[in-house]
Amino acid sequence: MNAFSFLPSATLRRFLLPVVFVLMPVTPLFAAGDDNTNSKTPDCPGGQVYDSTTKQCVPEKTSRLSDTDKTRYAYHLAKKGEYQAALALLNTLKNGNTAEAWNYRGYATRKLGRTDEGIGYYQRSLALDPTYAKVREYLGEAWLVKGRPDLAKEQLKTIATLCGHRCEEYRDLQAAIDGHPES
Repeated sequence: MNAFSFLPSATLRRFLLPVVFVLMPVTPLFAAGDDNTNSKTPDCPGGQVYDSTTKQCVPEKTSRLSDTDKTRYAYHLAKKGEYQAALALLNTLKNGNTAEAWNYRGYATRKLGRTDEGIGYYQRSLALDPTYAKVREYLGEAWLVKGRPDLAKEQLKTIATLCGHRCEEYRDLQAAIDGHPES
């Protein structure tokens, strides 16, 4: 008895087996999810930035490197704790007047302990895109650092109207508020 003897007839087995073998490799691909949601920005050597077009690290001074890639990589650096490197990369943008660039500048600056300056950058980001939930999360965290949980809660309410109570930005700011002694 072989592994496929459960199939009712030889004809059916001849038809189904090739179909099963063709579909088997496809299933894990669908289960893995979208490349955009599961992909991680790789770490590049110093002075290099990940280029999403070529899918490799390239010198940060490469003229073909987009502002979008530089901005994303600056955020990657900031999330790794490399705040000065993130700010230096943001300083190389051809157009640094985007909601994302101001937000990430605010994040890196706040993490360096310059909270007031960071709040100013967050406000510039919001002036460009008032519906940007991530900047509202970070602004709320900055207000907590400044001892203003009331203003952090205002940001939380706005985030709830933008993306609901289950989005990452809402959950993260709510956790920060819950963990703050003055809340």
